[in-house]
Amino acid sequence: MAETTAPVGAAPSAPAGVVIAESATARGRRARIALRGLQILLALFYAIASALPKLIGHASAAESFDKIGWGSTGMYVIGALELAGAVALLIPVLQSVAAMALGALMIGAFIVQIAVFDGQYAATPLILLVPLTLMAWARRGHNAELLRLLRRGA
Repeated sequence: MAETTAPVGAAPSAPAGVVIAESATARGRRARIALRGLQILLALFYAIASALPKLIGHASAAESFDKIGWGSTGMYVIGALELAGAVALLIPVLQSVAAMALGALMIGAFIVQIAVFDGQYAATPLILLVPLTLMAWARRGHNAELLRLLRRGA
Protein backbone atom coordinates (compact mmCIF):
# COMPACT_ATOMS: atom_id res chain seq x y z
CA MET A 1 0.00 0.00 0.00
CA ALA A 2 1.43 3.40 -0.96
CA GLU A 3 1.82 5.95 1.77
CA THR A 4 0.87 9.56 0.99
CA THR A 5 2.34 12.51 2.77
CA ALA A 6 1.12 16.06 2.96
CA PRO A 7 3.23 18.78 1.37
CA VAL A 8 5.65 20.56 3.68
CA GLY A 9 3.80 23.24 5.66
CA ALA A 10 0.35 21.77 5.00
CA ALA A 11 -2.03 21.30 7.87
CA PRO A 12 -2.62 17.74 9.00
CA SER A 13 -5.59 16.27 7.24
CA ALA A 14 -8.81 15.54 9.04
CA PRO A 15 -12.03 14.11 7.71
CA ALA A 16 -12.84 16.30 4.74
CA GLY A 17 -16.43 17.07 5.76
CA VAL A 18 -15.46 18.32 9.19
CA VAL A 19 -12.75 20.73 8.10
CA ILE A 20 -14.77 22.15 5.23
CA ALA A 21 -17.93 22.48 7.33
CA GLU A 22 -16.14 24.30 10.14
CA SER A 23 -14.34 26.56 7.71
CA ALA A 24 -17.50 27.36 5.76
CA THR A 25 -19.46 27.97 8.94
CA ALA A 26 -16.91 30.41 10.34
CA ARG A 27 -16.60 32.18 7.00
CA GLY A 28 -20.38 32.31 6.62
CA ARG A 29 -20.78 33.72 10.11
CA ARG A 30 -18.24 36.46 9.42
CA ALA A 31 -19.97 37.26 6.13
CA ARG A 32 -23.37 37.51 7.84
CA ILE A 33 -21.94 39.82 10.51
CA ALA A 34 -20.25 42.01 7.88
CA LEU A 35 -23.44 42.18 5.82
CA ARG A 36 -25.49 43.07 8.89
CA GLY A 37 -23.01 45.82 9.79
CA LEU A 38 -23.20 47.15 6.25
CA GLN A 39 -27.00 47.17 6.43
CA ILE A 40 -26.93 49.14 9.67
CA LEU A 41 -24.46 51.68 8.22
CA LEU A 42 -26.54 52.11 5.07
CA ALA A 43 -29.74 52.44 7.10
CA LEU A 44 -28.12 55.15 9.22
CA PHE A 45 -26.83 56.92 6.11
CA TYR A 46 -30.21 56.89 4.38
CA ALA A 47 -32.12 57.93 7.51
CA ILE A 48 -29.80 60.65 8.81
CA ALA A 49 -27.67 61.96 5.95
CA SER A 50 -30.12 61.55 3.09
CA ALA A 51 -33.75 61.49 4.28
CA LEU A 52 -33.53 63.85 7.26
CA PRO A 53 -32.41 66.96 5.32
CA LYS A 54 -35.27 66.41 2.87
CA LEU A 55 -37.88 65.80 5.56
CA ILE A 56 -36.92 68.88 7.58
CA GLY A 57 -36.76 71.00 4.42
CA HIS A 58 -33.09 71.91 4.72
CA ALA A 59 -32.17 74.77 2.39
CA SER A 60 -29.70 72.72 0.33
CA ALA A 61 -32.26 69.96 -0.29
CA ALA A 62 -35.00 72.48 -1.12
CA GLU A 63 -32.70 74.28 -3.56
CA SER A 64 -31.78 71.02 -5.31
CA PHE A 65 -35.39 69.93 -5.71
CA ASP A 66 -36.39 73.38 -6.98
CA LYS A 67 -33.64 73.13 -9.60
CA ILE A 68 -34.95 69.69 -10.63
CA GLY A 69 -38.44 71.16 -10.86
CA TRP A 70 -40.04 68.87 -8.28
CA GLY A 71 -40.36 71.43 -5.49
CA SER A 72 -41.07 70.60 -1.87
CA THR A 73 -43.56 67.83 -2.70
CA GLY A 74 -40.91 65.83 -4.56
CA MET A 75 -38.41 66.51 -1.79
CA TYR A 76 -40.74 65.17 0.92
CA VAL A 77 -41.74 62.14 -1.16
CA ILE A 78 -38.11 61.16 -1.87
CA GLY A 79 -37.20 61.78 1.78
CA ALA A 80 -40.08 59.57 2.96
CA LEU A 81 -39.08 56.81 0.51
CA GLU A 82 -35.49 56.94 1.73
CA LEU A 83 -36.57 56.81 5.37
CA ALA A 84 -38.91 53.88 4.66
CA GLY A 85 -36.06 52.09 2.86
CA ALA A 86 -33.70 52.73 5.76
CA VAL A 87 -36.15 51.21 8.24
CA ALA A 88 -36.91 48.28 5.91
CA LEU A 89 -33.17 47.49 5.63
CA LEU A 90 -33.33 46.57 9.32
CA ILE A 91 -36.37 44.24 9.03
CA PRO A 92 -35.21 40.77 7.92
CA VAL A 93 -38.14 39.91 5.67
CA LEU A 94 -37.93 43.30 3.90
CA GLN A 95 -34.16 43.61 3.50
CA SER A 96 -33.88 42.41 -0.10
CA VAL A 97 -36.89 44.40 -1.30
CA ALA A 98 -35.63 47.50 0.51
CA ALA A 99 -32.20 47.16 -1.08
CA MET A 100 -33.80 46.82 -4.54
CA ALA A 101 -36.08 49.82 -3.95
CA LEU A 102 -33.23 52.00 -2.69
CA GLY A 103 -31.17 50.79 -5.65
CA ALA A 104 -33.92 51.98 -8.00
CA LEU A 105 -33.87 55.36 -6.24
CA MET A 106 -30.08 55.49 -6.72
CA ILE A 107 -30.44 54.80 -10.45
CA GLY A 108 -32.93 57.68 -10.61
CA ALA A 109 -30.58 59.89 -8.59
CA PHE A 110 -27.74 59.06 -10.97
CA ILE A 111 -29.86 60.02 -13.99
CA VAL A 112 -30.90 63.29 -12.32
CA GLN A 113 -27.28 64.07 -11.39
CA ILE A 114 -26.23 63.59 -15.02
CA ALA A 115 -29.19 65.37 -16.63
CA VAL A 116 -29.74 68.29 -14.25
CA PHE A 117 -26.54 68.80 -12.29
CA ASP A 118 -24.03 68.01 -15.08
CA GLY A 119 -22.75 64.93 -13.24
CA GLN A 120 -21.38 66.90 -10.30
CA TYR A 121 -22.18 64.19 -7.71
CA ALA A 122 -23.08 61.33 -10.07
CA ALA A 123 -20.58 58.94 -8.46
CA THR A 124 -22.36 58.95 -5.09
CA PRO A 125 -25.48 57.04 -6.20
CA LEU A 126 -23.32 54.59 -8.16
CA ILE A 127 -21.13 53.94 -5.12
CA LEU A 128 -24.24 53.32 -2.99
CA LEU A 129 -25.65 51.01 -5.65
CA VAL A 130 -22.81 48.51 -5.14
CA PRO A 131 -23.59 47.52 -1.51
CA LEU A 132 -27.33 47.71 -2.19
CA THR A 133 -26.96 45.22 -5.04
CA LEU A 134 -24.88 42.94 -2.82
CA MET A 135 -27.52 43.12 -0.10
CA ALA A 136 -30.41 42.45 -2.47
CA TRP A 137 -28.63 39.39 -3.81
CA ALA A 138 -27.44 38.09 -0.42
CA ARG A 139 -30.88 38.47 1.16
CA ARG A 140 -32.84 37.21 -1.87
CA GLY A 141 -34.05 34.19 0.10
CA HIS A 142 -36.27 36.51 2.13
CA ASN A 143 -38.31 37.33 -0.98
CA ALA A 144 -40.01 33.91 -0.96
CA GLU A 145 -40.84 34.38 2.73
CA LEU A 146 -42.29 37.83 2.02
CA LEU A 147 -44.43 36.45 -0.82
CA ARG A 148 -45.70 33.71 1.49
CA LEU A 149 -46.66 36.30 4.10
CA LEU A 150 -48.39 38.49 1.52
CA ARG A 151 -50.35 35.58 0.04
CA ARG A 152 -51.41 34.39 3.47
CA GLY A 153 -52.62 37.90 4.36
CA ALA A 154 -54.54 38.38 1.09
